[in-house]
Amino acid sequence: MAPSAMSRGTDRQWTKSLSEAQPVPYWLEDPGKPQPEPALTGAETCDLLVVGGGYSGLWTALNAKERDPQRDVVLLEGREVGWAASGRNGGFCAASLTHGLSNGLTRWPDEIHRLEELGARNLDGIEAAVARYGIDCDFERTGEIDVATEDYQARELREWYDEIQGRGLADGVEFLDADAVRAQVDSPTFRAGLYDRRGVAMLHPAKLAWGLKRACLGLGVRVYEHTPALALKPHGPGMAVRTPYGQVRARRVALGTNVFPNLVKRVRAYTVPVYDYALMTEPLTPAQLDVIGWKGRQGLGDSANQFHYFRLSADHRILWGGYDAIYPYGGRVRAEHDDRPETYAKLAGHFFTCFPQLEGLRFTHAWGGAIDTCSRFSAFFGTAHQGKVAYAAGYTGLGVGASRFGADVMLDLLAGETTERTSLEMVRRKPLPFPPEPFAWTGIALTKWSLARADERDGHRNLWLRTMDRLGLGFDS
Repeated sequence: MAPSAMSRGTDRQWTKSLSEAQPVPYWLEDPGKPQPEPALTGAETCDLLVVGGGYSGLWTALNAKERDPQRDVVLLEGREVGWAASGRNGGFCAASLTHGLSNGLTRWPDEIHRLEELGARNLDGIEAAVARYGIDCDFERTGEIDVATEDYQARELREWYDEIQGRGLADGVEFLDADAVRAQVDSPTFRAGLYDRRGVAMLHPAKLAWGLKRACLGLGVRVYEHTPALALKPHGPGMAVRTPYGQVRARRVALGTNVFPNLVKRVRAYTVPVYDYALMTEPLTPAQLDVIGWKGRQGLGDSANQFHYFRLSADHRILWGGYDAIYPYGGRVRAEHDDRPETYAKLAGHFFTCFPQLEGLRFTHAWGGAIDTCSRFSAFFGTAHQGKVAYAAGYTGLGVGASRFGADVMLDLLAGETTERTSLEMVRRKPLPFPPEPFAWTGIALTKWSLARADERDGHRNLWLRTMDRLGLGFDS
């Protein structure tokens, strides 16, 4: 909710709901979690080395084997497959490749219809792969509702719907007035909604990562976990990557490390880590589900700059996340940032403002994780070492779906192919890099303050935000 939609002083009132919350990601506690593969010891050689065992790396390895079953593929993961962003996110798998239609239309108006088509095909491809490999990840093509919690947001949603209709971009999207949106999910704060019925699926994010790992192993990919990639350098006609106990020599390398420091150092300035936090409730009873009327199991997100995302799990829990977006000074990814009680208290207060009918419900899990954020909000791509290395990064929280597209882009780039994907301006150009400290921290802090002020002032964007808009820069909660 925007701050004006929230009751003041609710944080303390609702902290009792957090008394039994474990500070661990709900998804990663699943009893079906597989055992990690052994670490690499000694020397390996391969055609393609994939660095990173999240969605980006897993899709790259899987799609590489599907393109050429004879290709020899090795995947390295520094910890365990899916343990970072891929196992901590909300499980929203969106068709959008551009962090939403509005961002895509602003940045690539001439390509937006093609980008939307490619995104829809990519989501279909994810659904097909889940079925083909029997990945049990609670995949549900339920869609998502963008809800307004203030009158000005309702007006803006209506205006935006009219605009995309006029541009031929509203296929499958429906505008809902207050009564219609509350008929879908009942919150006294909801004023309107935009329902994208086909463009988003809900899933269990860790189970997707584990299922992709199993599929890769089944196709012959050699996966090494607890094997961080320490250094990258040319080696003869290919590349070599050093690990703690060995080395991999490969003809080509795909880097899917995202928020973690890229092995190509010049890429590092293009991303910063932003920490996002989420809560998971205990399972709702049939009576509690009935009182909020959430029968369609859609994902939801509100329309404020500092927004929340929320959805139902397969066992009828509510995941509630977002709002705070925390950038640590210096951009360091550290485990201590994964837990933030002051944000959990804030989120709990917001939850019960949205669903006062659920008073007495408790949270069982509370966690955080780092998002690889870039200044244009959507992924960027490139090559290094004369085309022997490719990378994709900067998904800014919408990588569950877009990472599969990014994997195909990396494979196209490594093959030296001009394809429908590599010809996109989105693929050919990079975002603006972030400045060094203290300018990065100062700029992000000022942007966050300005976004909060805009939420309090009916969406009015101050001079700083308008300047950032003109420069094509931004910072998203």
